[in-house]
Amino acid sequence: MDAAQRAKLIQQYRDGYGQVARALDGFPAGKLTARPFTGKWTAAEIVHHLADSEMTSAIRIRKLLAEPFPVIQAYDQERFAEVMHYQERPIEPSLQAFRYARESTAQLFEHMSEPDWRKLGWHSEAGSYHTERWLEIYAAHAHGHAEQIERLKAALK
Repeated sequence: MDAAQRAKLIQQYRDGYGQVARALDGFPAGKLTARPFTGKWTAAEIVHHLADSEMTSAIRIRKLLAEPFPVIQAYDQERFAEVMHYQERPIEPSLQAFRYARESTAQLFEHMSEPDWRKLGWHSEAGSYHTERWLEIYAAHAHGHAEQIERLKAALK
């Protein structure tokens, strides 16, 4: 990955919270837990997932930067949705956890050297895992979920 590609992904990562916030703007009142698409997550579940995912990703990048060849542990997002009561909790604290975990992590990019972008670890499900791969995954993650929220909003109006 060259510096221009990385800069584009960093900007996409930085824009992730804004995309989600815009998608939630105007969401039908009282419909955050509505499930118009069978088998798909609700808006509330998506927001809670983003918080848990972002807090996990924040630890992952820190482990990659600070530890020699860290093991990055996978987690079961469906199980999290169930046992963390995604459908029953208000979303605002999770929305803020997502926002600030992302903002805190984005600050690290300004201090990362070229060797930092090549730090290598091992993901318990995906195998070899490095900081640039981390960026590729999480730069797009929030945007994909913002699109899901937009589809839910359209279906519920």
